[in-house]
Amino acid sequence: MNPNQDKALMSNLNSPSDSGELQQRQMTPSQPLSDFLQQLEDYVPTIPDAVTASYLNTSGFDACDPRVVRLVSLAAQKFVSDIANDALQHCKVRSSNQSSKPGKGKDRRYTLTMEDLSPALAEYGIFVKKPHYFI
Repeated sequence: MNPNQDKALMSNLNSPSDSGELQQRQMTPSQPLSDFLQQLEDYVPTIPDAVTASYLNTSGFDACDPRVVRLVSLAAQKFVSDIANDALQHCKVRSSNQSSKPGKGKDRRYTLTMEDLSPALAEYGIFVKKPHYFI
């Protein structure tokens, strides 16, 4: 982007909203990042900071800033969420292809199985094979 496009984008962001807000807030290019970092300090991720810090230390990354640990936790949470959502979509497609029993409406419950999880993981380059037997 050239500087003129940057100014046009910032002027669009600073324009009053449809709700009649007349105050315009001047935004610097680093303002959204600083707002995000402020929100990150207050956010409690699903994956605890201690777990993320442990895996980061195991891999050789020493995170002194807790916001970095939370950012990695947030990225991991999104990754797991995307995989679970893709597996759910595979399950829905698979169950819709099978003959559905009458009387089963909106209260249908789904179970996460390897049959649904394997193709969802394969989309992300993770190939999982179920062993033929368990020891």
